[in-house]
Amino acid sequence: MSSIGILGAGRVGGGLASALATAGHQITLGHRQPPQQTAADESGGAAAIRHADQRTTAATTEIVINATPGDTALERLSTLHTELAGKILIDVSNATRHSPDGLPSDLCYPGSSLAERLQRALPATRVVKTLNTMLFPVMTAPAELSTPPTGYLSGDDSGAKATAAGLLADLGWKPEWIEDLGDITTARATEALVLLVPHVLRRHGLRPFAVSLAR
Repeated sequence: MSSIGILGAGRVGGGLASALATAGHQITLGHRQPPQQTAADESGGAAAIRHADQRTTAATTEIVINATPGDTALERLSTLHTELAGKILIDVSNATRHSPDGLPSDLCYPGSSLAERLQRALPATRVVKTLNTMLFPVMTAPAELSTPPTGYLSGDDSGAKATAAGLLADLGWKPEWIEDLGDITTARATEALVLLVPHVLRRHGLRPFAVSLAR
């Protein structure tokens, strides 16, 4: 099992931390500010989740997941280039501007993507984009949807994508639900799909869904 650091302790990061800890991985949950207590948190079921600040999290784990807000992630993670060097960075966020109701309204990087910008800013890090085309509960419980969801992978390193696919399997994703789109430039396509999300949410509320391929 792997040592995984998750940057971002909100609903996305916390959900991934709990599910991956339950699957047997060693998890460090990275907070923007140093947590008040560093004692193990049993929210991961039988496995404990360690808490730390984001720099310590990036420095002390083998694989790092970015679950921080996408509109500020590039600036935040660029300062961690030393800690992230030589590691796999799995980016699950979307870089968007928001409308008055708080839902995505536009892309921060039209004609590009957050994942591409991260790979350019962190050349010694292997960036993989995935899990950014669904409402957050689907990330850790894909089988609960009535139709199979699709988890897309984008990245320049095939080994890093294989590692990411293995973690998806630990979260309940079947191999046939995972679609490898190709290199990191393909992330601009999946990041653009987030523009569908606000329209779906306004009509149906926070019912779990994913933007998936039908075959």
